[in-house]
Formats: sequence, C-alpha cells, structure tokens
Amino acid sequence: MNDVCIGCSRCIVGFNRREGEFSRYKNKDAELIGLLNCGDCPGATIVTRLAQVNLWNKPMEIHIGPCIIDYCPYKDAIVSKIKSKSGVEVIEGAHPYKPENIFA
Repeated sequence: MNDVCIGCSRCIVGFNRREGEFSRYKNKDAELIGLLNCGDCPGATIVTRLAQVNLWNKPMEIHIGPCIIDYCPYKDAIVSKIKSKSGVEVIEGAHPYKPENIFA
C-alpha cells in the first residue's frame, strides 16, 4: 500500500467533494474520522485498528480505498476479514482519482 498511497490526500479530497463512492454522503452531515492502512501484509492488524476506531465512532461506514481494491494481492482476504469482523457497512471504493500508468 505504501508504494501506491500516501495516506491519502485523494481520499480526503474525494470525501470533501463528495465524489466517487463518497457521493452517497451528498447533502448528509457526515465526517471523515480517520484513515487507516491495512497494517502490513496480509492485512495483519486491520481488524484490531478498526475495532479501536469503531469503539468510539458509531454509527460508521468503512470505505476500502483504491490502494487495496485496485492494487493489493490480499484484497479479497482483507475485505472478507473486515466484513466478517467489523459489524458495520463496508464499501469497496473511495475516490475516483486514479492516476493512469501508476507503475510506468
């Protein structure tokens, strides 16, 4: 993830503009409460990290960013782990700002 995401101004801009998967929050009083990374391969600490965030921030939804959805070989395992353990809605996607030829 660290090779394709800086943690991540694109997610913040997308949320603030309510673009991409964040468009579901247009005309809603919603807040971005944090950005978490997966905790290294293969998503070793994501459930623990989300449990800490979820404890104080209910109700909430979790967006899985392009850094995982589009580039991570452990994507399916990470998404499955989050869905089964978090107890909140998990949305696969965030902002629409995907640079072309990122690995060129």
